[in-house]
Amino acid sequence: MSARRIRIALLLCDTPTPSILATHGDYTKIFGTLLEQTLPPNFELVLDPYDVVKKMEYPDDDKLKEYDALMLTGSAANAYDKIPWITKLVSYIARVSDPSTSPHPQLRIIGICFGHQIIALAVGSTCERTPGAKWEVGVTPITLTPLGKEVFGVEGDELNIQEMHRDYVPAVPPQFHLLGSTDVTMNQGMVRYFDDSTSQKPTQVQILTVQGHPEFTEPIVSEITKTRHAAGLMDDATRDDAMRRKDWRNDGTIVARAVWRIFGDV
Repeated sequence: MSARRIRIALLLCDTPTPSILATHGDYTKIFGTLLEQTLPPNFELVLDPYDVVKKMEYPDDDKLKEYDALMLTGSAANAYDKIPWITKLVSYIARVSDPSTSPHPQLRIIGICFGHQIIALAVGSTCERTPGAKWEVGVTPITLTPLGKEVFGVEGDELNIQEMHRDYVPAVPPQFHLLGSTDVTMNQGMVRYFDDSTSQKPTQVQILTVQGHPEFTEPIVSEITKTRHAAGLMDDATRDDAMRRKDWRNDGTIVARAVWRIFGDV
């Protein structure tokens, strides 16, 4: 049996710092590594990058029909900033995520951290600073909802995900379902189904988001933490706590496998 080819348009919302770029590659490489690492034996991945920041490039309507999914990366930018590339990104996602206006109504959309926040804004929700501008950094236990346990295919009540944010989505938009929470961030991930009246099967997921970074590894998070601390963006206590947890179990591959399940039996 030939492998099923899954085509994903990766909307690059940032560029890694020079030190991470030199050691781990750009975000196309980082996301590609995670997705290839968890690739089911009957699937084949095609990952096409689009620079939505500097080039503000997107797949046009005809090209979009060739993709199975859009994936939005994280970013050091604030999703709520009214600057041209972010405004364009929110408008684009608003159009292609709405089956009534999308040229590809069966398109899946996956949002990671900043991407999670952009999707929330695109569907009419909000994004803002966490209370007290508190950071969540490093491996963080997420308390899963019953649906979250189903979506991620786990039996336990928690999932450990690398985090790097101090903005959050403070609500669950209409027609979306919550996957998990922390004490700082109520909405740590969400899903919307193509038809909310149908059974909630993985293949019926239209939108899947997570606030954390399944693509990040310990060396990447440690480097970002040190860089932001050195720049005065992160206090000593936040850095030290993240470093204390740096060797905790990282369940990023579990999130990636959940992504693969939305495309069919794996």
